[in-house]
Amino acid sequence: MSQQKPQIRSTTVLGVLRDGKAALGSDGQMTLGNTVMKHSTRKIRSLYQGKFVSGFAGATADALTLLERFEAKLEAYSGRLDRAAVELAKDWRTDKYLRRLEAMLAVVSSDKALIISGTGDVIEPEDGIVAIGSGSMYALASARALMKHTSLSAEEIVRESLQNAAEICIYTNDHIVIETL
Repeated sequence: MSQQKPQIRSTTVLGVLRDGKAALGSDGQMTLGNTVMKHSTRKIRSLYQGKFVSGFAGATADALTLLERFEAKLEAYSGRLDRAAVELAKDWRTDKYLRRLEAMLAVVSSDKALIISGTGDVIEPEDGIVAIGSGSMYALASARALMKHTSLSAEEIVRESLQNAAEICIYTNDHIVIETL
């Protein structure tokens, strides 16, 4: 009989650009299988002297390793977000060690929002909304509706959308942390 590893479902991260401002937030829940392990995990980090905010979904140790590598890329490329993201994605996909890391990153600056994945993807959504993690599609749908039909700020949209996701997704809680630029 084969033993399966419990599936880690750990978060919802959402970033929104609006009116020259950026907000990125996440919930705080971390689960292992069907057990909540922690309610207040911090999955948002300020990077490169506060010019960028990044959030992660997936295995925490893997994500923190990727965040360190990403910050090094930002330093190496003088804060050029696109270039640092592409270089990280290339390394992540081709490096024998990094290739095994299971996480995703969402990054925002005041004028750009990106998703970086281990498959080599660097995605810049046209609507300035990034979402990753277990409840990402709930938060994304909420954020898109709020962007179209309200004049809420980026931070207010992130907060409301994460709250909506927490009411639907069992892997998302309402311990919300948001950083703005």
